[in-house]
Amino acid sequence: MLKVPDHQVAGHQAGGGRLGPLTDDSGRFYKPLQGDERGSNEVSFYTSFSSNTKVPEHITRFFPKFDGTQLVEASDGSGMQPHLILQDLTFQRANPSVMDIKIGSRTWAPQSPEDYIHKCLKKDRATSSISLGFRLSGMQVFESVETGFWKPENRQMIQCLSADEVRLYLKNFVSSKVSDSKPDCAFASIVYGGSTGILSQLLELKAWFEDQTMYHFYSCSILMMFEKELALNGKSPRAEIKLVDFAHVFQGKGIIDHNFLGGLCSLIKFVSEILTTPEDTATDVLLEDAQRNHIYCENGSV
Repeated sequence: MLKVPDHQVAGHQAGGGRLGPLTDDSGRFYKPLQGDERGSNEVSFYTSFSSNTKVPEHITRFFPKFDGTQLVEASDGSGMQPHLILQDLTFQRANPSVMDIKIGSRTWAPQSPEDYIHKCLKKDRATSSISLGFRLSGMQVFESVETGFWKPENRQMIQCLSADEVRLYLKNFVSSKVSDSKPDCAFASIVYGGSTGILSQLLELKAWFEDQTMYHFYSCSILMMFEKELALNGKSPRAEIKLVDFAHVFQGKGIIDHNFLGGLCSLIKFVSEILTTPEDTATDVLLEDAQRNHIYCENGSV
């Protein structure tokens, strides 16, 4: 039986007669195909990417598994509609904290229709996309069994944050409790830091984007996830990143995707700074371990 996803934090959401993605009990995520070229473009990307032997295996793990398309009953009651069949990224995760970050200062491709470019450019200017190279699209932070999840009251508001406010949200994501003043970053060292933490994964992805010229990713997001309850019990929090939303991916034609790479470098800088703040100096060694195995930008910064 298909149901509304429990942990979707951004994008079109099903329910209330609206069209949106669905999940089942076997770990599949059913994403409605958009009726215009965006739907066919996303199918083309997944088909190409899943069979592209030039993409190394350590990079494919950052992308959802693709199982083709299928006609299923749409969530808005419009009948059988084509859906992408993807991996449910939060399947078998207990109360995951999730953050959706749209990467790139430009969310539109140069070959897009003029009216679409105008619409995207207006939003890019109104949000942190142009100033920071990325914007927060949605998030949820698990606090405790008693209080459940913290979620922003207004998803639109978190897209228009200043640099300091973005830093605050990234700190709250790995804190024991969401705070407007001074988050404790209690889980930063084991979620962001370490050889398998989010920073290390971002750096691994960055190293690929510094070389790959096959694809250009516009309006694509990075999902960051972890399980706080595991950390509280002394276990690995299963910190992980995944790339999602590929309706605006185009062929790179031998040119590096500087738009995505620039936004990724900016995000890495924010995460790195959280790991090296005076309040958390014990994580310096963990950050150095992550940096040692990856190549930084040419100017020596991220």
